[in-house]
Amino acid sequence: MGLLEKSRNQEVEETLDEEFAHEVLVRLEDSMDRISPLRVILVSFVALMLFAATFVALTWVVPYEKVTIDVVYIQSSSGHVILTQIDNDGSRDISDLTLIIRFIDSDNIEIDRTTFNKSSLPAHSSVSGDALELIIIGESVWENYTIDIELQYTKNNKEDSKIELQYLVGEWKMEQFSHGTGIDFF
Repeated sequence: MGLLEKSRNQEVEETLDEEFAHEVLVRLEDSMDRISPLRVILVSFVALMLFAATFVALTWVVPYEKVTIDVVYIQSSSGHVILTQIDNDGSRDISDLTLIIRFIDSDNIEIDRTTFNKSSLPAHSSVSGDALELIIIGESVWENYTIDIELQYTKNNKEDSKIELQYLVGEWKMEQFSHGTGIDFF
């Protein structure tokens, strides 16, 4: 005999709160019969699928712009190497990309530069490679230098955007930098 049956057999006068608590207890006992581990797993799977669908919708359907520039600086006994990558993490294309990378010494004298142009960069894609590398041969290592980066591009709504970055380098053999614009919806 369960707790509820024992309490029903006793003739005890209950208050309104106690009656309500007993009704809730009866409903909980009835619903416990319907809850099984298989149902819990199934509901968890459905909730996970809804979360994944929402994430995919936000990533691919909702229009937004987000541009990231990744820079790797390496120095060795023969000189310096600067590798860059432009990521369009947004859901819309960007166009008219112009990237200028300058390598400047501690006296603010430009040692070398490279310019990269691309007509467009599709959504959720990136560009890197030889055209985005700057190799400086013969310059002294273990001195302080500045990497000056300027990226200009046109957003999908025909609005011009510009990113200007400066990184002080020279204390380490290899340094990595990453700069993102943040998410710009609509």
